Amino acid sequence: METIWLSISAGSGPEECAHAAALTLREITREIKSQPELEIKLSIIETEPAGEKGNIRSALLALEGTDVKTFAGSWSGIIQWIWQSAYRPHHKRKNWFVQVKPLCEPAAGEIFTPNDVRFETSKAGGPGGQHVNKTETAVRAIHIPSGKSAAARGERSQLLNKRLALARLASLFYEEQINSGKKSRFDLRHSHWELERGNPVRVYDGETMKLLKEKKNVRNNI
Repeated sequence: METIWLSISAGSGPEECAHAAALTLREITREIKSQPELEIKLSIIETEPAGEKGNIRSALLALEGTDVKTFAGSWSGIIQWIWQSAYRPHHKRKNWFVQVKPLCEPAAGEIFTPNDVRFETSKAGGPGGQHVNKTETAVRAIHIPSGKSAAARGERSQLLNKRLALARLASLFYEEQINSGKKSRFDLRHSHWELERGNPVRVYDGETMKLLKEKKNVRNNI
């Protein structure tokens, strides 16, 4: 059983983008449920609410299955939603964008060696101190040479949180490589993660939830 995580983000966009993020989460969920042959188990690890009820600034999903990378690849990139804003009815803008990004564990030695990473564990708790685990399931992965770190606490086990923390840590290095213009094997293998607002992988009608356009070549494995 393979696990991959999908991050949905409205970035610093306005409330309309937060609504688009909520619609994206809804559509991913619907697509999985409507295709049981995919045999994908979806778990919502965490969400960050926005200003309007039902909207989200971000969400983190866990996908488990035998071919989750193909499904994740079909969503990875910019998702464009088209509708007239209900929050600003007279606003001329009708296009709203959301970023969907996969988080994968790096292959051994691909970015950093295992000996360069130290793990710290702690008890994971819910909002306001509720649902505090009796065991230390929350994990922070620390890259010793650089001091970079990433944490995970939303998964149900320490092992899954460890894997998610490593995936997040790898993403930090990837973003640094992109920003510096470096081209490594990791950079090239994940070059499709680079997001272009003018080149969405999916375009939806925000009123009807109808898929208007999809890039067919994105359904490759990540």
